Amino acid sequence: MTYCCAMRLKDGLVFVSDTRTNAGVDHISVFRKLFTFGIKGDRFITIQTSGNLATTQAVIGHLENHLTLKQEPHLYSVNTMFEVAELVGHTLKKVIEEVTTDKHEQSNYYCNIIVGGQIRGGEMQLYHIYPQGNFICATSDTPYFQIGESKYGKPILDRALHYTMPLDEAFRCCLISFDSTLRSNVSVGMPLDAVIYQKDSLNVPCSKRIYEQDPYFQSISRQWSETLRKGLQAMPKPDPDYCK
Repeated sequence: MTYCCAMRLKDGLVFVSDTRTNAGVDHISVFRKLFTFGIKGDRFITIQTSGNLATTQAVIGHLENHLTLKQEPHLYSVNTMFEVAELVGHTLKKVIEEVTTDKHEQSNYYCNIIVGGQIRGGEMQLYHIYPQGNFICATSDTPYFQIGESKYGKPILDRALHYTMPLDEAFRCCLISFDSTLRSNVSVGMPLDAVIYQKDSLNVPCSKRIYEQDPYFQSISRQWSETLRKGLQAMPKPDPDYCK
């Protein structure tokens, strides 16, 4: 399984992905699910993938191949992030259809993709692309997307995250979301890949890989557990007759 989370906030973009894939308890592997593309001063693009590994690798492979061969349209030739989402969606749909045209069988090869970034002259955008190739765009009311094993990490995002939250605080919120997921689902695992992009910088930041022994992540995990325990202890006790 997979867990990927991406945020489009007032000040920038935050992306975090796990790296665990499994085909049963005896076949667990580490594969990157977060990919960055860009040209400094012109564009920054991040892609996150979840689902059938062969499908997601084929999609990334096609996109990279088009860049190498300069086959248009490619990620560096389109003019808007909307066109980037269209290109990725079309590539995803094409990869699945090349495997089989049977609609029922195609579900075995489904994956979901998050695409976010900024192109010079345009606004930052964040899209969730579905296996059929269509997509939706994040807004100030719904500033984040999750793909993969999302349910364990969703409550903290729904309760705490908001569009105007500073990037460093949003990143902490995202790490707590991952810590909750890691504790509750063994199909999501370390290391994590993370990228933080500052609005209008048009730089291409390198992704940071966060390992299980990372001191900052361990501190976040420990403090979050302590905060939950203290919060529970501070809540009023029920009246003795409450459950009678």
